[in-house]
Amino acid sequence: MKKASKEMNKYWRIGEPMVWLSGAALSLTLLSAITLLIVIMVNGLGVFWPSNIEEVHLKDGGKIFGQLIKTEENYEKTGLRRQYKIANRDLYGLDFRWIDEAKIEESVYPDELIVLERIEHGDFYGRIKAINTGRTDSPTANLANLLTELDRATIALDHLSELEDKLNDASYRMEQMRLEQLKLDYNQVPADSPKQVQLNLEKAELDKEFAGLIELQTRRLADARKAKAIFVDAAGQEKEIALVDIFQAYSPNIMGTSDKITFYFFKLVELFVGEPRESNTEGGLFPAIFGTVMLIFVMSLFSFPLGVIAAIYLREYAKEGPLVRVVRIAVNNLAGIPSIVYGIFGLGFFIYGIGHTIDSIFFPERLPTPTFGTGGLLWASLTLALLTVPVVIVATEEALGAIPREMREGSYALGATKFQTLYRVLLPMASPGIMTGLILAMARAAGEVAPLMITGVVKLAPALPIDGNFPFFHLDRKFMHLGFHIYDIGFQSPNVEAAKPMVFVTTLLLVLIVLTMSSVAIRLRNKMKKRYTFGTF
Repeated sequence: MKKASKEMNKYWRIGEPMVWLSGAALSLTLLSAITLLIVIMVNGLGVFWPSNIEEVHLKDGGKIFGQLIKTEENYEKTGLRRQYKIANRDLYGLDFRWIDEAKIEESVYPDELIVLERIEHGDFYGRIKAINTGRTDSPTANLANLLTELDRATIALDHLSELEDKLNDASYRMEQMRLEQLKLDYNQVPADSPKQVQLNLEKAELDKEFAGLIELQTRRLADARKAKAIFVDAAGQEKEIALVDIFQAYSPNIMGTSDKITFYFFKLVELFVGEPRESNTEGGLFPAIFGTVMLIFVMSLFSFPLGVIAAIYLREYAKEGPLVRVVRIAVNNLAGIPSIVYGIFGLGFFIYGIGHTIDSIFFPERLPTPTFGTGGLLWASLTLALLTVPVVIVATEEALGAIPREMREGSYALGATKFQTLYRVLLPMASPGIMTGLILAMARAAGEVAPLMITGVVKLAPALPIDGNFPFFHLDRKFMHLGFHIYDIGFQSPNVEAAKPMVFVTTLLLVLIVLTMSSVAIRLRNKMKKRYTFGTF
């Protein structure tokens, strides 16, 4: 008995229970993270798979076309019910319908059923009845001829896109002339001055060019919209759709496995490079991906140097005292402040303070219309930099403090100055810990949404922060972000059920971006650790 008591005391004294508790907590955390990823992947990766479309015959004589989403027990607990995506939102006013299995007579999969992905109003399920091209010949109404006519419509849209690029260029030049006119008027340049006369001539010429482009675009768009097709839903209701309004057409019931895999691959490519459509619930996510990566990159340019320099000063140069202790306490407390507080600070200090001052000094002629005195990529990045810089400071200080004192003394004994010791010995040895702080900062910044809603993120950005117009980097522009995109389509969409698949897709994409950027940083950290930590010793 006494021996067992001693063994038990030793068991608790050496801390073995804490080891088991730590292992169990770590296992539970990893299991939760893996489960979350699996749930996101299961619900997100299957969104673009072209599932077969059923023609459901009801016992009351009705019919519907639909894609089976899920089956569950009905509310009365008397049987099962099915949820179908019936599409045709402009005809039915809804995208999904629940049907009790007891009301279903049979389900068939006709080969002629066609799925249309439209620019507006979502998908359309139905049969093709007629194709009206606007020419003298009218092709037979089948999928092959429809695809041929859609290719012609795509060529017409490409020509319209070329015109749109010219219109955008002309619009940009008109805006620059407007701003130049505002500057001349602000400086009270006489109307008969050479600058005013030359500007008026250029404006008249550009207005004429712009009007001609608009007229040409209107005419070509009217010609392109002459080609139409008539489709019929399950109830026999006809719907005429212009071919230029159809993004894609396919028949999943006749597609083989290889065809579906190819289709799935192209939909993934569209997700990464395409533009959003249908209130961001369909199409690609390129603007949001670009905005997210750009935000993290610009934020890192500010938070990383600032955090490292502050940590170096606090650890290596500042004398220990009450002031330094207060600063360290403040830095640690800053890491726990809610992000929305940073957003309010960014709005007041950066936008209303610095931004308004920049407008008053450099762009007074444009006021009261703000240039930098409104939300944009620069102010959102600076706000997140303030939010994440405490993480970098703490991680860098810990990394510098972990370096043995003998390394400093050895460097000084060899005649190195304090700066040379810092630059050649301490920073290389601390670089893995510094990279850890950067990884944590990027991971936190990528998922923040609340401060961005106040400092520059929007539902749909008209232009990217980078383009071919001088100065090429437009940090004053508003931008899209994957985190805000999730919030918008998940909670602000008028049709939440239809937007749910895109929520999972966007979430998965955001997680992948964070993992990719963190993996690159971790790889760099490991290389630094092998090169400097062991090489130094």
